[in-house]
Amino acid sequence: MRDDEQHGPLAGFTVGVTAARRADELATLLRRRGAAVVHAPALRIVPLADDGELLAATEELIDSAPDVVLATTAIGFRGWIEAAEGWGIGAQLLDRLRGVELLARGPKVKGAVRAAGLTEAWSPASESMAEVLERLLAEGVEGRRIALQLHGEPLPGFVESLRAAGAEVIGVPVYRWMPPEDITPLDRLLDLTVARDLDALTFTSAPAAASLLGRAEVRGLLPELLSALRDDVVSACVGPVTALPLQDRGIGTVQPERFRLGPLVQTLCRELPTRARALPVAGHRVEIRGHAVLVDDELRPVPPAGMALLHTLARRPGWVVPRADLLRALPGSGTDEHAVETAMARLRTALGVPRIVQTVVKRGYRLALDPASDAKYADS
Repeated sequence: MRDDEQHGPLAGFTVGVTAARRADELATLLRRRGAAVVHAPALRIVPLADDGELLAATEELIDSAPDVVLATTAIGFRGWIEAAEGWGIGAQLLDRLRGVELLARGPKVKGAVRAAGLTEAWSPASESMAEVLERLLAEGVEGRRIALQLHGEPLPGFVESLRAAGAEVIGVPVYRWMPPEDITPLDRLLDLTVARDLDALTFTSAPAAASLLGRAEVRGLLPELLSALRDDVVSACVGPVTALPLQDRGIGTVQPERFRLGPLVQTLCRELPTRARALPVAGHRVEIRGHAVLVDDELRPVPPAGMALLHTLARRPGWVVPRADLLRALPGSGTDEHAVETAMARLRTALGVPRIVQTVVKRGYRLALDPASDAKYADS
């Protein structure tokens, strides 16, 4: 049995979840595949059932029919219908929507539309707003009124392109993104990211990514966060729109081909194991992951201090690393090299194979790289 079958492909990795909605579902998918999960919502969704702006937009559409209505999210469309029902104008809104060209972005939105007793005129196979825009412009929008259910995500160029082509665009703001009421979990997530104690961060909305970056800027941690995300911590985004705030800062992202939570998790299952360092050491296959080590097929959790030492040793496998260098690698390192000996003893115990790390008297420590591999790693 391979280690990914026995422990899950994400065993030994720690993944941060920034989602406010469906966070439990995403965390469950990650844990089933072996990951440790840290959840900190980067924002909260505030429904607008009592918001005058949504009421005004709804009444305007009932009084003066649009030519096209574009539903962009299932939760947003359902929330709109529920809010209208609460105001006593739900039946009028549904009657109005039956008489217009109703477009639904993707199958989940289509399901929400049909659950309301409506039928969509069209839905893009790609779930892409770019495909929606292409269709509308190809049909011709000059002089047409288009109602757009807003959903908190930036839609770069979408509204501007429609207006430039002569359309009147009416925004329907169904909910707003707000900062989380309790900022403490988000600050902890930031600290873990900056310290490289996370292996990946997941993002399911652009506002969540922007919120994380904004909070880092407020705390004076933006340069450190950008460095961590560019070099060490994988940014996994559910789709290209979600990735925009990160990419604007020069951060590379990984994305699934299908914009769903399951494919997002599968993308991490492929990506993170490729970043683990696997070495032949003391007759064993040692794979160094985020917070654990696979020794042959056995998963061995390792304390943070031990992982810091192991990562330092693995940068030059087979080479002697002085105690002073290892001391600097320890979290909260002081000046007493005895801390290295203590952490090293605990590392060896955690690994279960003490001879993986060799003591070189009066010099330091080294990974006991198998002789056949010495040449390969001599200049690494």
